[in-house]
Amino acid sequence: MNHTLPAAASHGPTSGAVTADAPGTAPRFSKGSALAVLVCWLLVVFDGYDLIVYGTVQSSLISETGWGLTKATAGTIGSMAFLGMMIGAIFAGRMADSWGRRKTIIGCAIVFSVFTILCALAPNAAVFGILRLLAGIGLGGLVPSANALVAELVPTKWRSTIATLMMSGVPIGGSIAALVGIPLIPAFGWQAMFLVAALALVIVVPLGLKFIPETLAPGKGASTDANKKAGFGSLLRAPYLGVSVLFALATIATLFAWYGLGTWLPNLMQLAGYNLGSALTFALALNLGAVAGSVLTAWAGTRFGPIPTAIAAAAVAAVGLAALLASPPVAVVYLALVLAGVGTHGTQCLIIAAVASYYPDHLRGTALGWALGTGRIGAVVAPQVGGLLLAAGLGVNSNFLAFAGAAAVAAVLLAAVGLNIKNKISQGANNA
Repeated sequence: MNHTLPAAASHGPTSGAVTADAPGTAPRFSKGSALAVLVCWLLVVFDGYDLIVYGTVQSSLISETGWGLTKATAGTIGSMAFLGMMIGAIFAGRMADSWGRRKTIIGCAIVFSVFTILCALAPNAAVFGILRLLAGIGLGGLVPSANALVAELVPTKWRSTIATLMMSGVPIGGSIAALVGIPLIPAFGWQAMFLVAALALVIVVPLGLKFIPETLAPGKGASTDANKKAGFGSLLRAPYLGVSVLFALATIATLFAWYGLGTWLPNLMQLAGYNLGSALTFALALNLGAVAGSVLTAWAGTRFGPIPTAIAAAAVAAVGLAALLASPPVAVVYLALVLAGVGTHGTQCLIIAAVASYYPDHLRGTALGWALGTGRIGAVVAPQVGGLLLAAGLGVNSNFLAFAGAAAVAAVLLAAVGLNIKNKISQGANNA
């Protein structure tokens, strides 16, 4: 049973639908395709910045705004963007398969940029939370749509590697948020961090309009053949039901660990006795580890396969986070956070690569939207769990224990994915 079908080829940075190569041939990776991939990556960088920026300003919002935020309510606000991402990922993946990748990518980029900028003008916590929710819809929709497009622009043998490297944009954006926050917040206040999103709107979106092609003609995602129909119903019946559910659960656990850390880490380190500057350097270590994880897992995923590598990456994250429970020396804390970044984000990247390779072309955007959309349940719950654990007086280690446990659960679920796929391949061979 072959789960990886030939992808569509790009014929340059035009807005017309890209036609497929002859059956059995790999798409050509032209200069136009490379520019489109680069622009998509830049948009993912801003996606990552806008995701992590809340973690960098959270303590300022609690102490400086006069909004009456507590740790619990700050966690709830942190969840709003992830709730929006869940909505965006689920529907944008389906829209990308039905209406076209290009329109969906550009639309999502405009949405998250505009509403992130407006966060700087929020007069109270309620408006701020609503704006984060609306920005999250664009943030969540961008990644599955961009990955679906990129998978169709590159040769099949590079698909896993490029999908993983594409996701390096998320921690690179997070690293930029941490780096920019160290001088910017004390000098200009927390509002300046959200105004940075204007760069995506005025620079990268116009580049997207120029260079991102359409790889799937609108309306072509749904075939008249019932067996080729694009939609969530196709994912939730044979032969995809078991794997689709396991991919979703593994993504929930992985994103619980990754976005829980991204939201709470600076605040946790301040509660542990470090000042804001030092706390942001810990966030930087986490995100730089995630960048390294993107590169390492791209190589390892190609060499050993995305599922076995994802199992190892999730285990590494669990070990790194568990090490923090022992209150180790500062050098060990940095190392543990780097490992946590490598493991959590690496696992997410590899799940995306596995999904992009497993499902056929007409289901790819929908499948990516399903995995990342349902996975956002973990991202929605994690900030609230972190805040509630702290509000209950359980201390900083309760957060690290929860995130380590989630990473360990992800490893177990991914092992189940591997067994499920192996069984299906064996059954297919026996039936052949």
